[in-house]
Amino acid sequence: MARIPDAFIDDLLARTDIVEVIGARVPLKRQGKEYSARCPFHDERSPSFWVSPTKQFYHCFGCGAHGTAISFLMNYDRLEFLDAVDELAKRVGVEVPRDTRARNENSDTQDLVHALEAAQRFFLRQYATSGKAQGYLDNRGVSIDIRDRFGIGYAPDGFNGLRDALGTDERRLKLLDRAGLLSKNDSGRVYDKFRDRVMFPIHDRRGRVIAFGGRVLDKDDGPKYLNSPETPLFHKGRELYGLWQVRQTHNKIPRLVVVEGYMDVIALFQHGVDTAVATLGTATTPDHAELLFRNAADVYFCFDGDRAGRGAAWKAVESVLPRMKDGRQAFFLFLPEGEDPDTLVRSEGADGFGRRLQEAMPLSQFLFDSLAADVNLHTLEGKGRLAERAKPLLAQIPEGAFADLMKQRLTELTGVGARAASAQTHVPAQRASAAQRPAATPKRSLVRSAIALLLQKPSLAAALQPLAGSEPPKYTFEGLNQPGVDLLAAIVKVVQTRPEITTGALLEHFAEHDQIGALQKLASQSLPGNEDYLQREFLDAVGQLEKQTVVQRLEELQALQREFGLGDEQKRELLALLQLRAAT
Repeated sequence: MARIPDAFIDDLLARTDIVEVIGARVPLKRQGKEYSARCPFHDERSPSFWVSPTKQFYHCFGCGAHGTAISFLMNYDRLEFLDAVDELAKRVGVEVPRDTRARNENSDTQDLVHALEAAQRFFLRQYATSGKAQGYLDNRGVSIDIRDRFGIGYAPDGFNGLRDALGTDERRLKLLDRAGLLSKNDSGRVYDKFRDRVMFPIHDRRGRVIAFGGRVLDKDDGPKYLNSPETPLFHKGRELYGLWQVRQTHNKIPRLVVVEGYMDVIALFQHGVDTAVATLGTATTPDHAELLFRNAADVYFCFDGDRAGRGAAWKAVESVLPRMKDGRQAFFLFLPEGEDPDTLVRSEGADGFGRRLQEAMPLSQFLFDSLAADVNLHTLEGKGRLAERAKPLLAQIPEGAFADLMKQRLTELTGVGARAASAQTHVPAQRASAAQRPAATPKRSLVRSAIALLLQKPSLAAALQPLAGSEPPKYTFEGLNQPGVDLLAAIVKVVQTRPEITTGALLEHFAEHDQIGALQKLASQSLPGNEDYLQREFLDAVGQLEKQTVVQRLEELQALQREFGLGDEQKRELLALLQLRAAT
């Protein structure tokens, strides 16, 4: 991947008008200093999505979607990171810098893409003259339009068709091999991997051909389906067949229907179900789940109703659960014995298949039904077993209404979790009435206050000076044993090295941090006061943290003195700290 300097990203975001970028895609309404809209990433009736031009940041209070102009383009336009950066760079008229190694990698990637595109053109030419391949698709009822839309081709019989056509020199042979189009036997002979097969090109999210799937034409040949091996361009656990075509059909994808095979996708499209995608001969992976939900809030998994199908469905549950943010839904459609999406949609049509989808089992029901399949819920022991199985799975669900409802359902089934609620019925009347009174707003800690101020105005950190001679830079307050100090220090250091960073870019930097949810909430607040006021508040908060650090160290040294005595260096440190405390 190209390595783009952080400084360039910060400058790009500073030059970009996030309101202009988002406003071109979503109708924004001015609300004071910010802009609001109905969230484009989940269904809602009232606006909970806001955009801040000063912070260069967007946030949805409903589903939690947030980020910069880059992440908005990635999620809304479904672009990869580099493509989103390129798009913004073109808007502001700057060139994206890439180092020499990155340029070489890009050149190598382009060579592979060109080799796969040449192979695709070869397969299309072969298909145009193959009555056998055309007859197979005729018999399956695949229209010319669908064949063209999916770029279906044909790999001719014989071992050297593709190799002789495209492998005209050693370099091109190596490219074809790296692209997964050639095989080698034990004696070292190189030959075409795909032979006498209908060819289904697999496209990436940019519409480039990155791999192929081939289906045999004669039932006695095997294997029935053959996929390209993993290559620098193709990782089967990250790609979905048909997603490119779904994106070309819908500006906003209403739902995605996940099936198993190429022909299932083709048949569904043929009969009007144009939101079908397929995993590529592998179980649903976490990358698949993330990709599915990035494109649609509702995902339907279609599996056989047998034991293997339910096992595949459970694999999907394990990948989907950690990504079930509020607003997302997953369903499971188990097909009748002997049927697949291809045969069903042919016999029942799009309306019949749509009715089956409406009756699909929600993830919540499938999860609890599966966990309780061999459990007697009429006994305490059975309820305990279900709770033991469910708790680690429910813990993976992101915080929100869905997570709360799933825990509530577990309580309904087992009683586990009801203890704390039932205990409230036995409190004295005085305590009960006191509990009904609104609690005083807890005072925000100094650390939290400092972080909140930094998120409002990252440049505030520029006023802090690290300890003299510390390398890497270190600050006095870092020695304080309080929650959040490490995070505050990390934020300060990021801003010190990237002084132009915006709120949005700062949050992107900490996107994988376990406190990102809290950071988002703090960033979405509006603190009163002008820049001078915020500066004073920040420096005052840090100053108090430094005083607390001094007191903490004094207490440590005095305790050490009482118990063991102090060395000369420790005595000097103690004297200096006492003088510092007296001076302040």
